[in-house]
Amino acid sequence: MKLKHLLLTCLLMTSTMANAQSWTADNGNGTFTNPLFYDEFSDPDILRVGDDYYLAGTTMHTVPGLVILHSKDLVNWENISYCFDRFDFTDDRFALKNHEEIYGQGVWAPCIRYANGQFYVYTNVNGKGLQCFTAKDVRGPWEHHNMKGNIYDLSVLFDDDGKIYAIHGYGEVKCTELEPDMSGPKEGTTRTIIEEGNGVGEGHHMYKINGMYYLVSTDYKPNGRTLCSRSKSIWGPYETCVITADETFGYHAASLTQVPRGEKYRIGHDGTKFGIPPIDKDATACTNIHQGGIVEAQDGSWWALLMMDFHSIGRTVTLAPITWKDGWPMLGLEGNLGRAPRTWLKPNIAVEETPHAPYVRSENFDGKKLGRVWQWNHNPEEKNWALKGGKLRITSMPAEQLMWARTTLTQRVIGPESVTTVELLVKGLKAGDVAGLGNINVPCSWIGVVKESGKKGDYLLRCFEQATNDTIDTRVALPKQKIWLRMVGDYDHDQAQYFYSVDGVNFKPMGRNMPLSYQLISFQGSRHALFAFNKDGKKGGYAEFDNFTVVEPKADRSKNIPYGKTFRIINLATDKPAEATSHGVLYDTDRRNNSVLTHFRLVDKGQGKVILQCADGRYLMSSGYGLPGDVRMTKDENQAEVFLWQDYLNQEFMLMSMRTHRYVGKSPTTGSPYSMDYPGADPARRNGAVLKWEEVK
Repeated sequence: MKLKHLLLTCLLMTSTMANAQSWTADNGNGTFTNPLFYDEFSDPDILRVGDDYYLAGTTMHTVPGLVILHSKDLVNWENISYCFDRFDFTDDRFALKNHEEIYGQGVWAPCIRYANGQFYVYTNVNGKGLQCFTAKDVRGPWEHHNMKGNIYDLSVLFDDDGKIYAIHGYGEVKCTELEPDMSGPKEGTTRTIIEEGNGVGEGHHMYKINGMYYLVSTDYKPNGRTLCSRSKSIWGPYETCVITADETFGYHAASLTQVPRGEKYRIGHDGTKFGIPPIDKDATACTNIHQGGIVEAQDGSWWALLMMDFHSIGRTVTLAPITWKDGWPMLGLEGNLGRAPRTWLKPNIAVEETPHAPYVRSENFDGKKLGRVWQWNHNPEEKNWALKGGKLRITSMPAEQLMWARTTLTQRVIGPESVTTVELLVKGLKAGDVAGLGNINVPCSWIGVVKESGKKGDYLLRCFEQATNDTIDTRVALPKQKIWLRMVGDYDHDQAQYFYSVDGVNFKPMGRNMPLSYQLISFQGSRHALFAFNKDGKKGGYAEFDNFTVVEPKADRSKNIPYGKTFRIINLATDKPAEATSHGVLYDTDRRNNSVLTHFRLVDKGQGKVILQCADGRYLMSSGYGLPGDVRMTKDENQAEVFLWQDYLNQEFMLMSMRTHRYVGKSPTTGSPYSMDYPGADPARRNGAVLKWEEVK
């Protein structure tokens, strides 16, 4: 039902969908809401040069590779560069040739630095060793240096004495000096600086701050945590502190694609018995914010940009304030260290930025170049695609399945919900050709047209789901030799469904409402794919694509805070309304109680800050730090507690005290009244801190 409602919402939208709003963290009122992006951006590394911020991220097997974003305020970002257009290794694996592939390999965990008047981006490429890309201008051109050596998941520090160090390894952390000309590691310089057994992980980010060496790392045993190790010498000894843990923003871990034990999985092999297990809504796993870098803003404040495993979307980026405590860069705010607000005040940077998304996702293919959001699945065959006559043309090549289809164009899906539509022109297809819209993931799926030998007039429309090895066929008449294909995704709930239309107006579902997953096989989330391949092993004809549009119904969050409304507050953990009792405490009550004491409204204090007022005129206040019912009611507005509204979408929210930086909540089990001392949400949003508002008509 939810996907049908989403589809109807999009059909009612304006037909100029290319101009539809896209998710941006900037709320337009001086605050931002995590995640920074609602699409995949793995292993973020942050750099500031003057008044400019740069963010580098993993791109795995897709090209162009090694993406770099730019920002002036740490909240609004723009994709400005890739370090390379295609892998320059003469190796079949990088181009999906001869059943060789690099799914889940390629570019890993980059490190971006600026020194000696130029930018450096370091990364590992599986089987090829350490790579470095250098440029005077971050927009390129970039020069590639193959440094080789067994160094991965590294951080690089340009020290004050001119030496360059790479920090790398999992558990046992090592430091290796690099040659200044980027020719490779210095022979014989590798030393262990942190022994195994100290709980330190990988994904290192090394900084020198006020003469002290700080190493920020992530550990995934038993779940994702971020640690900081510090020393007066780069060689140690180091002491280590956990600087954030358990901050999931109320998101549980996604289902991980499973392959039966003993069965060797081969990418793109139909018939594999995949498992997508039930979701453990209480599990944190690596959903909590972990691997990433830290940066100092112009005003002296510090910020962390960390990733989290974000359901079938993949890994994405969050922005969190840092509070220095006893010389440690603790994530979060005083009074609630280790946790981070989902909504917080933007960095105090003197720059005017209009809220904007990092990418333009919709594409009419009228330009001379593809938009920056697009990436090819492995190196494309350059002669087999073109922008021609305002359309994208892909020439069909032999492939047994979508995951082996060469010259497949992809872009990341965008959440929390989105509807993606593309026009497919089929006149150029030849016998055995298959072309359409797919989801590159493990398992994959697609909807498309199959050109049959000797058939004229009508076409075979096929929907394929690899998870169940299920194929659904139907015949469609395409008098204009055009069909509209659509994927409706609810990525917060890990589900999607395909639709098609022969007139661009009336869409019919095809296939089931599919479960989606994250997986550690290709290490990527769901990706839209425009593809053409020939299932009969022949060189086929061509497919043309036009008017690729992405609509995001929940990107506009301007009405998520119920200003000017009277509403009830429902606790998600108990499904009971809150009541401002005449006794003076906030408690819960029966659903049937719709008295004035269960009605509330907001007093807007600007920048997302609010006072909560009961309809009888009293305000929420705190009595201090007493046990445990420290939420009280007062008639004096000057004594009212000021909260920063935490938007959790779908009319769900939390209330964070601007005084204590902790949250209003009520235990679902103890019977205690509401308190103001919750550190945050649990992954299932049922510890009593996440609330939902319902308007009173």
